Amino acid sequence: MSIFLNKDSKVIVQGITGGEGTKHTRLMMKAGTQIVGGVNARKAGTTVTHQDPDGNDVELPVFGSVAEAIKETGADVSVAFVPPAFTKDAVIEAIDAEIGLLVIITEGVPVQDSAEFWAYAQGKQTRIIGPNCPGIITPGEALAGITPATISGSGPVGLVSKSGTLTYQMMFELKDFGFSTAIGIGGDPIIGTTHIDALEAFENDPDTQAIVMIGEIGGDAEEKAAAYIKEHVTKPVVGYVAGFTAPEGKTMGHAGAIVSDGAGTAQGKKEALEAAGVKVGKTPSETAQLMREILQSR
Repeated sequence: MSIFLNKDSKVIVQGITGGEGTKHTRLMMKAGTQIVGGVNARKAGTTVTHQDPDGNDVELPVFGSVAEAIKETGADVSVAFVPPAFTKDAVIEAIDAEIGLLVIITEGVPVQDSAEFWAYAQGKQTRIIGPNCPGIITPGEALAGITPATISGSGPVGLVSKSGTLTYQMMFELKDFGFSTAIGIGGDPIIGTTHIDALEAFENDPDTQAIVMIGEIGGDAEEKAAAYIKEHVTKPVVGYVAGFTAPEGKTMGHAGAIVSDGAGTAQGKKEALEAAGVKVGKTPSETAQLMREILQSR
């Protein structure tokens, strides 16, 4: 089992002919993802050639729109490698086409644009992951994004993380156990799928036995997740909050995470999670060890 993505998912790539789209289409296919085509209005009617996991050449059609791609291929997932200035239009196009899952990899999307397309998505059927995220991987089945597929195999751990690099590190640290699904939700101020969305899905997934949650300083997403865990999650959860050494009042890194007046601090988030019964590590390695102890005791 998995959440949001599996071996039967049919994936298209918005921006399949660009540099990043080309590179990561190749890597996603190598990981076993069933990519069925791409979208670039200027190159509609052409094809691009990639290789399947067995090394056989596969010609992928390029469509003029997401709606056309869905109609012709039955796609239910799209991965967007679109420059920031064009991301909002690409997202709205995908929502209008009623794609089931949209993974937005793009970094540097204006917050105003994210706010507008997220508001537009409300009440529609498209689940958004991102922007500015590594996407989602169900090891051994499918990858929609840029997570290296060779880090870890399948297993009982569910992982949800704001940070891309910490997603990769945690997968490496626990590769001897493996993951049901690992999802990088992105660290921008406005994102689609949240910690709580992933926690709910992992709680309902019979093959996920335990959950790792990685957060960052700034905002109150982790505190909200802690409250949700306390009320709704029965599976063991371990956590890590990046930014224990961050100076107060200074914007840090890609997340735009700002700590002020004691709100949004790593320590505050750690205490909220621990009050909900979550074991929180001071480092990623310590967090992995906490999970390892839980799994070994089961």
